[in-house]
Parts: sequence; C-alpha cells; structure tokens
Amino acid sequence: MPAPNEVRGLVERFHENRASYVSGPYNETQTRIEFVDPFFTALGWDVANVQGYAEAYKDVVHEDAIVIGGLTKAPDYSS
Repeated sequence: MPAPNEVRGLVERFHENRASYVSGPYNETQTRIEFVDPFFTALGWDVANVQGYAEAYKDVVHEDAIVIGGLTKAPDYSS
C-alpha cells in the first residue's frame, strides 16, 4: 500500500529542510508538532482528541505513565 499523500509531503519537507531540523535549536516538541502528530493523523489516529472522548476512550494518550519491569515510564504516545 502506498503512503498517504500527507506522509509523503512530510517526508519531502523534512528532506528539503533537513539541515535546519538536525541542527541544535530544533527540539523534540517542534518535531512532534510539525511531523509526528501530522504523521499519526494521516494514518487515521485522533491525536488531538477531536472526537472529545473521555480519557479511557481516547485514541492517543500523551505522556502516559506505564510500568515496565517495575519502573514507571512515560512514552510520548500510547493507545
């Protein structure tokens, strides 16, 4: 299955501006807002909870707390 047009556009934009994205001041939050969230949205995830679901029913939970091997971890996204 080919990638959605939105994903191809994100890849093209990244390649065109790669030097500025890999330089020092471009941070994780900017990456998430400009690339990661739009990527998952293009794949059909309701990243921003546009549907207005309660916490237990959201497609995506940001910075969720999960326990792995007895340690609490906080992945950027979970579903």
